[in-house]
Amino acid sequence: QVQLVESGGGLVQAGGSLRLSCAASGNIFRVNTMGWYRQAPGKQRGLVAAVTSGGAANYADSVQGRFTISRDNAKNTVYLQMNSLKPEDTGVYYCNARVVTTINYEYQYNYWGQGTQVTVSS
Repeated sequence: QVQLVESGGGLVQAGGSLRLSCAASGNIFRVNTMGWYRQAPGKQRGLVAAVTSGGAANYADSVQGRFTISRDNAKNTVYLQMNSLKPEDTGVYYCNARVVTTINYEYQYNYWGQGTQVTVSS
């Protein structure tokens, strides 16, 4: 019903920058909160940053001041600008979106992207 397509991952040296993008498409009535989660090897998936449809953002303490999340509501797209990257930022980054679909206007579904690898070398 709804697909999330991510792009922008890759390999970067410590101190470098990357920008992730995630576009939602399909039977969308409204996209509510969108966010990025990270899963490092051997660890659980955890929230990196999230942004509401009104633009209110929150961040994990570990990325505060280095990462910026933003969105384009007209394009149903969320971005994550990652600066001053550290080796501990390495992991698979997953896009998440809370979506009200045209199939059921009374329920908010939770969707995930396929993940994009970010590797920061020291």
